[in-house]
Amino acid sequence: MTMMPKKAIRKKSRSMSVCFSLMLALLLLASGCTSFHKETAVDMHEMDRQVEAVLERMSVSDMIYQMMFVTPEAITNVGTVVRAGETTKKALDAYPVGGLVFFANNFETEKQTKDMLANMQSFSAVPLFIGVDEEGGRVARLGENPAMGTTKHPAMSTIGATGDAKKAYAVGKTLGEELSRLGFNVNFAPDADVLINPANTEIGDRSFGTDPALVAEMVARVVAGLEDHGVSATLKHFPGHGSTYVDSHTGYSESNRTIEELRQNEFLPFQAGINAGADFVMVSHMTLTQVTGEKLPASVSEAVITDMLIEELGYNGIVITDSFSMGAITKTFAPQDAAVRAILAGADMILMPPDLQSAHDAVLAAVESGAITEERLTKSVRKILTCKAQKGLLDKLS
Repeated sequence: MTMMPKKAIRKKSRSMSVCFSLMLALLLLASGCTSFHKETAVDMHEMDRQVEAVLERMSVSDMIYQMMFVTPEAITNVGTVVRAGETTKKALDAYPVGGLVFFANNFETEKQTKDMLANMQSFSAVPLFIGVDEEGGRVARLGENPAMGTTKHPAMSTIGATGDAKKAYAVGKTLGEELSRLGFNVNFAPDADVLINPANTEIGDRSFGTDPALVAEMVARVVAGLEDHGVSATLKHFPGHGSTYVDSHTGYSESNRTIEELRQNEFLPFQAGINAGADFVMVSHMTLTQVTGEKLPASVSEAVITDMLIEELGYNGIVITDSFSMGAITKTFAPQDAAVRAILAGADMILMPPDLQSAHDAVLAAVESGAITEERLTKSVRKILTCKAQKGLLDKLS
């Protein structure tokens, strides 16, 4: 076993970060990436004011809900949601979550979707992240439905095979334009996994390919296209799900990659996407036993989230877990246990906890016991609100 203790991971972080920065600066320069979120000092002051004004009104319970990204069905309990009326308004008052994620069965037509999302946004006291999985290929919740008027993109392996970064930017640009037109502000894409194991069924053709440098370039360009058009990009599935054999949707999924292999391969696209301005990074449920010595899913591992993603890669955006309704979590932890573990590990948002109320109550109990501090919650919620302010979502509260 080549397990690397946390101190050793941290010790090498600074030198590795320098290497990453030099390598990816050249890569992004070559692919035409520019910097994003160029707010003026006045804009930043106003955004800070907006964020602090919202934070001052939040109770501990409000902050916990703000860290939850759930389906509309999780708060309404009325079956498949395709409209937003009084039931939704009451649900958002009772469960003031930070984000709502939608799937194919929520979409009937373009107009129905626009109206539903606009109503939901208007009902929320704090503007919502409204997200969808729209990668292209076999993950296209909107593109598969002709009534939505959106583009059905090919699998990203097809884009990667062209070697043309302009095509990747075009995908991101089109997605950004079409999603924002409908009312979405978060896309759970692009897939930043390098395909290490050709037998991997969970990732497969969702990846841009097997070459980490090419995948990094493609990922950076999709991020640029999305973020240029006001839609937050999400890099997934950190620390890189392309080497596993088992689909984490169904159960325990392990990788035997070493920290050196990760640094030379899987980390490169994530660093490129971070440098390109991605607002979210999604952490997978795979385990890295060779690196951490733990049989813990990455989504609840401090060694993965804090030591690798935040400290080593220098990421200061929103860390969101993969869906907590997946087998790798539900077969291992109770819903309330998983939520507390994720926050202690460094996650800012929990995606689709199977029991929202239990997750909320467990985190609240952890705060009351002192296991989680209010300062820890505030740190994450400030990140969430800052991103919302950057996207102009808090302007309506001014």
